[in-house]
Amino acid sequence: MKTSTARLAPRAMRFLRRRTRVLLLLAGWSLLESAHTFLGGYGVAKALDDGFLTGHTGVGLAWLAVTALAVVIGGLAGRGVFRGLADLVEPLRDSLVRQVVGRSLTQAVAKPAHAADSAVVSRLTNQTEIARDSFAGLVLVARSFLFTAAGALLGLLSLAPQLLLIVVPPLVAGLLLFLATLRPMAARQRAFLEADEALSTRFGAVAEGLRDVVACGAQKQTAARAYGLIEDEARAARHLAGWAAVRCLALGLAGQLPILLLLVTAPWLLRQGITAGVVLGALTYLTQSLLPALHTLMNALGSAGTRLLVVLDRLTTDSGQEPATTSHSAPTTTHSTPTTAHFAPTTTPTTPAPAPVAPTPPNGPRIELRAVTFAYGPGAQPVLHDLDLTVQPGEHLVVVGPSGIGKSTLTALIAGLLTPGDGEIRIDGRPVRAPSGPDPSLQRVLIPQQAYVFSGTLRENLLYLCPDGASTSSLESSSEAVGLGPLVHRLGGFDARIAPGSLSQGERQLIALGRAHLSPAPLLLLDEATCHLDPAAELRAERAFADRPGTLIIVAHRITSARRADRILLLDGTRATCGTHDELLARSPLYRDLAGSWQPQALGRG
Repeated sequence: MKTSTARLAPRAMRFLRRRTRVLLLLAGWSLLESAHTFLGGYGVAKALDDGFLTGHTGVGLAWLAVTALAVVIGGLAGRGVFRGLADLVEPLRDSLVRQVVGRSLTQAVAKPAHAADSAVVSRLTNQTEIARDSFAGLVLVARSFLFTAAGALLGLLSLAPQLLLIVVPPLVAGLLLFLATLRPMAARQRAFLEADEALSTRFGAVAEGLRDVVACGAQKQTAARAYGLIEDEARAARHLAGWAAVRCLALGLAGQLPILLLLVTAPWLLRQGITAGVVLGALTYLTQSLLPALHTLMNALGSAGTRLLVVLDRLTTDSGQEPATTSHSAPTTTHSTPTTAHFAPTTTPTTPAPAPVAPTPPNGPRIELRAVTFAYGPGAQPVLHDLDLTVQPGEHLVVVGPSGIGKSTLTALIAGLLTPGDGEIRIDGRPVRAPSGPDPSLQRVLIPQQAYVFSGTLRENLLYLCPDGASTSSLESSSEAVGLGPLVHRLGGFDARIAPGSLSQGERQLIALGRAHLSPAPLLLLDEATCHLDPAAELRAERAFADRPGTLIIVAHRITSARRADRILLLDGTRATCGTHDELLARSPLYRDLAGSWQPQALGRG
């Protein structure tokens, strides 16, 4: 934070020097506005000593009237204060907007291949407004405290110089203690903001790739890293709260202790010839002027001041232009465009060595569903009801049915993302979520409709599900098999860095398909994972997975996918029917309707 202060200080001084006239006008209006501070305590003392206590009620009322008039004049001067404040604050906002736009355009021109920095919207709106409002508040508070303190101290001096001996020492001590907390408070504020942003970024990335996390068995690693970030933020919040407590101590020392000392020393002051009116006037200065001004100043500098310093540092330096720092101030709208994916390592997260189990047959696992029922809630209509299904090792099964009938739910159940309400699901005789032993999710891969691609190299994305890595020849083979080769060439090879936001939905699906094809998992679940590909590209990808060893289950959205399968599972909401394409055409009116609605689409697309 010391570096940030040193970096911003010269710019702040240049900004203020260019606006000397505005500062002088603001000071003049502030001086007029604070006149009532001086007259507040002085008028009360005179009204009591020269008026009410001596029996001259008219004199007392006159002094109170003068005091009230000073308050009215101060209120009218406030109009000039705010006019001067606008002349000081609005140029700051305009300057920050120009800097943000200029840096963003320069970055876009210098690196046109990179994804657009969506965080610039947050900097142009939210962060510049934070800087504008914080700066305006600090100017108001700082000049109010300076002129209020000057008026109050001058009033105390005019009443009785001895009063300064009581008020000034604790006031100065409290202010020095408060100033000593500003730098560590700013550092803790920055640490808290960074921890909060890191946690938001992690949760956003995890939420967007949750199905992939669960399907590839990375729950424990992802949760552990999230818990670490939560603890970091909690630790930063505790440190920040500790310094806030010190700030409260400084406020008590500077604002409350002078009042206590004045009350304690009141008998001594009276014995020194100081009148009751003077004591009451001094108490008025402390309670009505100094204490409120101190409270406002310390709260503003302790919160808005540190926030302003952090935001200005981010807006005026290159480090503040990184998208990752504010990615969740401006949420992305595309499923697979997180600015960073911290939970996604360059390879699949490692897990403890599993206990020995029977090896999966080389042609893939056997999938068994026995009386499986699932509903999204206790009172909801079941999406799947008493479903019995057996998928043989190495079989290619396609799941079809009307939209919303439960096809994606079925793949999520087999992948272990959902737990059936009744019945059981077994993979090679073991429960999908075994109570002990190896995590069955390491044996399967689910590719959803919204393909997940994280920032990094293309190689890192493709090797995500390969715990032991893979050779370049294997990468090339899988890429060519699923039709990823042209995209690899366009991006510049496997070691080219990719920005998810710059890829089309079809390109992201191709990368996800290449990742699944390269993985050693013997069970593949493709939930409309080719819906953004044209029919020719879809045909190539599905043939690649059909030729790949393992059991394949596909949720289809075209009749051509169903015709290429060994068997077809038709879901109709009440029961499931399984058979070949010709068998279902012969015995299922619903399948004939689906095939009829698909046929023009398939023919139209070649």
